[in-house]
Amino acid sequence: MTKLSEADLAAVSSLRSAVMRLSRRLRHQRVDESLSPTEMSVLGTLARCGSATPGELARKEHVQPPSMTRIVAMLEAKGLVRRDPHPEDRRQVVVSRTEQADAMLAESRRKRNVWLAQLAEGLTDEEWALLREAAPVLEKLAHL
Repeated sequence: MTKLSEADLAAVSSLRSAVMRLSRRLRHQRVDESLSPTEMSVLGTLARCGSATPGELARKEHVQPPSMTRIVAMLEAKGLVRRDPHPEDRRQVVVSRTEQADAMLAESRRKRNVWLAQLAEGLTDEEWALLREAAPVLEKLAHL
């Protein structure tokens, strides 16, 4: 790893702080308060990556497999996921989103986008230009 300059370290610290505050505020814009942040994250992972086994979901979500089994069971009880037999390994199941989950995720994204757009109305044209340039970089960091 290359040594970061003082200015780079200050930028990293500022970015961390801002991302954490913004993330907390976005979490409060949830559509379904009955779901935990972890349950919402699992649904988001299924939306981004498609159907997966509980083991694959556990790895992607950085939780232990028994925890993921409980999360999947809770989501299934709420009608948000379904378990189907694995096409190649009869000992496993594949977890998929339901139409109810897709509708809830779409409404959640819509609500958060509206909130964030209203917040961003206070930005100048120059700040909007910087935000448009920074968005792909932030997206890349989120997936590294």
